[in-house]
Amino acid sequence: MIDVQNEPLIRLTEAARLAGPGRGNRPTHLSTILRWIMDGVKTPAGIIRLEAVRVGSRWMTSAAAVQRFIERLTPRLSDSPMSPPRTPRQRRLAAERAEKELERMGI
Repeated sequence: MIDVQNEPLIRLTEAARLAGPGRGNRPTHLSTILRWIMDGVKTPAGIIRLEAVRVGSRWMTSAAAVQRFIERLTPRLSDSPMSPPRTPRQRRLAAERAEKELERMGI
């Protein structure tokens, strides 16, 4: 949650500038920022929303909230090393095991 006493509030247009360019190197649109607030972004860990507060009739956020949002969206690649891909033999054996298991279950 945004701490309005310690985090200066910014307009969503400023948050769009902080987010940097979007697809096709076009500026991030204001509606994208609003979508991040309302609907969030789906990730394997769940939905991540941009923190914002309603001030009168408009939404506002903070540079720190944008920073936290970006950090939560960025996967930590060093924390979970990727496993090497399976060899064709390993894939074939796994498929055979799965087939046997399904037969045993009557499927």
